[in-house]
Amino acid sequence: MSLLALQRDFRDWLVTGDDRAAAALGGGPGTAVYQNNYRTALVSSLAETFQRLVLWLGDEAFETAAARYIDARPPSSWTLDAYGEHFTDFVAAMWPDDPEVGEIALIDWTVGEVFVGPDAEALQPEALAVADWETARIHAVPSLQVLPIRTNADAIWQALATEETPPGAELAEPGTALLVWRQGLEPVFRRAEAHECDMLAWSATGEGFAAICARLADTLGEEAAVTTAGTLLGRWLAEGVVAAVG
Repeated sequence: MSLLALQRDFRDWLVTGDDRAAAALGGGPGTAVYQNNYRTALVSSLAETFQRLVLWLGDEAFETAAARYIDARPPSSWTLDAYGEHFTDFVAAMWPDDPEVGEIALIDWTVGEVFVGPDAEALQPEALAVADWETARIHAVPSLQVLPIRTNADAIWQALATEETPPGAELAEPGTALLVWRQGLEPVFRRAEAHECDMLAWSATGEGFAAICARLADTLGEEAAVTTAGTLLGRWLAEGVVAAVG
């Protein structure tokens, strides 16, 4: 048997417990140790990534979900850091009547992704003094992500993270979203204000600040649009959300 064939049989046996592959490997009792270690490592990796979800579901329910995920989605990346990429959708499908479950998982995953995301210096407010506001465009830091949510998963996650008693799950107002980004080395998140997601989406497509104000004016009126845009820009600068204006 070639080395490649042996490796394939070993992989097939680890993932599926395939009898043919087990026979090709000799089928000795000691081989079970490898399969147990394989699954234990994957469960541990998921538990490390989804720490708040573990606390919300409890160990038994989480391990059941992890075991089903391992059966359904064997690792395909060279690093275990990427293994939980689809776990959010998986647990959301397992608990369709408890939407906070998938959203707690989504926050866990996104916070981890933001932590290892690309670096960028936040823009200092004094840099705005030279901006040409007729053409200026707002560029958010690359770590920024916008997460639509349907529940109070953010409040639950924060309580679990600080070892406080979490609130019960509740539905959020339609259109609720979270902004997740990194301040220095620390991932942070908060709920987006009204019109904030629209402004960020328009900025991401290259629309200038003046054009964004004009869009807001269609629904808010000119004076309120300028006030809203200016207030949100000021907040973004204070929170380190903006990387550049130009």
